[in-house]
Amino acid sequence: MGDTGSLALGGIIAVIALVVRKELMIPLLCGIFLIENISVMMQVGYFKYTRKKYGEGRRIFKMAPLHHHYQKMELHESKIVTRFWIVGILLAILSLATLKLR
Repeated sequence: MGDTGSLALGGIIAVIALVVRKELMIPLLCGIFLIENISVMMQVGYFKYTRKKYGEGRRIFKMAPLHHHYQKMELHESKIVTRFWIVGILLAILSLATLKLR
């Protein structure tokens, strides 16, 4: 999708969450994107920490972000994308279900 499309999509989701006053639903709705970003932060932070402590950087994942880790584990790209779609759809359904609860 690239930066232009993903930033626009993220902005639209955030504005809709603000309009319906459900700002705390953003991490649930955007769970896959959040996990992808957290995996990068964990990888970079751990690498810097171990480089300072042991003199060489160590890694948590084979590669960050998380979907590249799964590619390095020799899972086919279409299988990874399909699983991420399924998780994203389930999170969206869960977000909509909790949206109705008031």
